[in-house]
Amino acid sequence: MDRAKAWEIVCEFTESENLRKHALAVEAAMRGYARMKGEDEDLWGTIGLLHDFDWEVHPTLEEHPSKGAEILRERGVDEWIVKAILSHAEHTGVPRETELEKTLFAVDELSGFLVACALVRPSRSLTDIKVKSVKKKMKDKSFAAAVNRDDIRKGAEELGIPLEEHIQNTAGFLADVEDRLGLGAGSSG
Repeated sequence: MDRAKAWEIVCEFTESENLRKHALAVEAAMRGYARMKGEDEDLWGTIGLLHDFDWEVHPTLEEHPSKGAEILRERGVDEWIVKAILSHAEHTGVPRETELEKTLFAVDELSGFLVACALVRPSRSLTDIKVKSVKKKMKDKSFAAAVNRDDIRKGAEELGIPLEEHIQNTAGFLADVEDRLGLGAGSSG
């Protein structure tokens, strides 16, 4: 599985621009952590890009990502990639055993939350966001209410790094591609 093929699958199943941007955000976070850990950036990024490809057509916990896993298997995607994607969703019961799997889980919800934080900033940017302000927003249950804060905390714990460091790392990885996410100086609200 390469990035071009993964993006083709994402675009085939995902029409929503926001869901495509989420895929790009998770890809960037996975690439960043792969770089930090000395892993294959292209591989980790590709799996991050692909992780929610089926959400628009299977938007329930009963179906996502299990139905997506079936589609990937039909297309000959390696089983370990399918397992990584299944493991990013707590409700599947698929254990996260590898660093890649733990990282995918850790960056998924946080990436969405960080984008939401950037969108309410006057700069619409992550380049200068403060961890303290992100943590304050996490306490506000009405802000980005669909984001599971427990998953964000658990993700950092599974990575074995403090939450503050995880937020800082992920915000930095996303800031590097914020133009692709519709954020930053050139974006509008």
